[in-house]
Amino acid sequence: MSSAAPTAPDAAPDQDVLAAERMPRRLSTARLRGAVSRHRADVAVGLLFVALAGWLTHGLWPDPAGRVLALNAADQALYEWFLAVDARALLGDFDLLTRRLNAPDGVNLMTNTTVIALGVLLAPVTLLLGAPVTFALLAAANLAGTAVAWYLLYTRALRAHRIAAALGAGLCGFGPGMVSQTNSHLHMTAQWLVPVIVWLVVRLLRAADPAARVGGGDRRRPADGPDRRRLVSSAVGLAAAVTAQVFIGEEVLFLCALTLLVLAVTYAVTDRALLRRALPGFAGGMMLATGLALLVLAWPLWFQFAGPQGVADGMFSPHYFSADLRSWWTVSPLSVLGTDGAARLTTGPAEYNTFLGWPLLLVAAACALWLGRRPLAVACTVATLVTGALSLGPRIVVDGDPTALPGPYTLLSGLPVVDGALPMRFALATLPLIATLLVLAADRALRGTGRARRLVPAAVAAALLPLLPAPLPTAERPPVPEFVTGGHWRQCVEPGGVLVPVPLATPQDPWPMRWATAADAAFGMPEGFFIGPYGRDGTAAMGTWKLPTSALLAGVAKSGGQPVIRDEQRRQAAKDADFWGASCVALAVDTPHADSLHGTLEQLYGPSTRIADAWIWRV
Repeated sequence: MSSAAPTAPDAAPDQDVLAAERMPRRLSTARLRGAVSRHRADVAVGLLFVALAGWLTHGLWPDPAGRVLALNAADQALYEWFLAVDARALLGDFDLLTRRLNAPDGVNLMTNTTVIALGVLLAPVTLLLGAPVTFALLAAANLAGTAVAWYLLYTRALRAHRIAAALGAGLCGFGPGMVSQTNSHLHMTAQWLVPVIVWLVVRLLRAADPAARVGGGDRRRPADGPDRRRLVSSAVGLAAAVTAQVFIGEEVLFLCALTLLVLAVTYAVTDRALLRRALPGFAGGMMLATGLALLVLAWPLWFQFAGPQGVADGMFSPHYFSADLRSWWTVSPLSVLGTDGAARLTTGPAEYNTFLGWPLLLVAAACALWLGRRPLAVACTVATLVTGALSLGPRIVVDGDPTALPGPYTLLSGLPVVDGALPMRFALATLPLIATLLVLAADRALRGTGRARRLVPAAVAAALLPLLPAPLPTAERPPVPEFVTGGHWRQCVEPGGVLVPVPLATPQDPWPMRWATAADAAFGMPEGFFIGPYGRDGTAAMGTWKLPTSALLAGVAKSGGQPVIRDEQRRQAAKDADFWGASCVALAVDTPHADSLHGTLEQLYGPSTRIADAWIWRV
């Protein structure tokens, strides 16, 4: 009978084992459901922000490679090329000086706003789906991510009511400046690390003085001294966040640092007891964070300002990029209630930084008065006035007319680093400052009683309503030649070599750079759209000077005329191709004035070869 089947009691241990194995899964599922249930309001707010960002950028999504942000198409071509070059880090083919543009001199990636960290982070997306998909993803994700990050800061560090936090975070992520900068300025809209930096500074301050009351936080029992462990961990985290932001967008970091400096000074003046208690520990923590960040950033920053192809100055005129005073109380043309006529008050559709509208300004001022002498409210009010005044530039302009009144920016003009920031972009710092005032006021009202409980949140919502953004305009763009997308370029130039598209890319017409983008920047090209030391005495300039052959071909592309080519020009064409290190010259058959360009190139380089939808000349 020993061969009889086992009885039910003998099988029970196996069932126990299976039940024990399932237990962790059930616990994990239960914990996940519990976490979602506890934070369902936060999840709902986050999904709302994601949906809004997707709605604003939905024009790109049907065909990212074939659609373009209509208000700033040139910069989109530039940033897609940046993303393609950044993605090569995943292939082990990356350097801060890339010769995939402006061959043979190359381009200093630190000098240009190349969003290196984002490009490397999303390299798999770029290599699998293409840089246009990555661009569209970042255009939406920067808006939603910034709003979510501020919401978490308001609800966790400030411990604000969720409704108040959502209203303020919505302004931070989807304010007029953020929406307008989404027109291809990825380095300006990637602000989701700014709330992290602010949180780490606050954490550092609390660690220096556990009794400090920072922006509505708990009043803790004073300790004998600073919490050294939290000081060190906060300093290390702050150094890491600052380092990451340098490789995303240095201008945002500069605006953040300047704003935090004004906030800190004002806060210290309004709460001198906190200053006396926390200054030694806070200063020590900041010095540690600065030292750690410099250990990592010293060489990249040197490379940016003093390395090959680096520049140490700004190239944009502060007089031109100054905010018009009238624009502050005007609603942005990119808002649902905005008008196109307001566009004349700024330099372009990517710079509607100050268009907050008079309802928001009035409500923000009322909130500041209602909050009284609360230190954080006072600090935000002062910082708003400072950054807003700096946005007016070196000369006050009202309704398009320059006045004789100098602006506060003249106090900073000419200082190192400051020259690299556009005055009107100081207004971007006012978004979170005003948002914080709104959050503080709405939170106070929602936790109180009486008329204010409903009146204040309703007033804040009403002030934000005119700023509700409309979807960003998009348009179709020509497809990249099949010569590139089909990989036929490899018959013309080896990977890493130089291909000369005709006409060559320029800052005004960077479209040939899309060829390299579509090929994941596997080949280089001369000239192009970038910042380099090609101004007078090596100062910053957009693009480079044209060689004679490039200028000749640009003239043909513009006029359609076909010049008579002489031996001198042929010798110059060979000399220029040799300088570029070019393997071949390529002309797409559907290029405007293609017949004239083709005839000119055959006179310069001889008979062509047709490959797919392009003519090529091996040089």
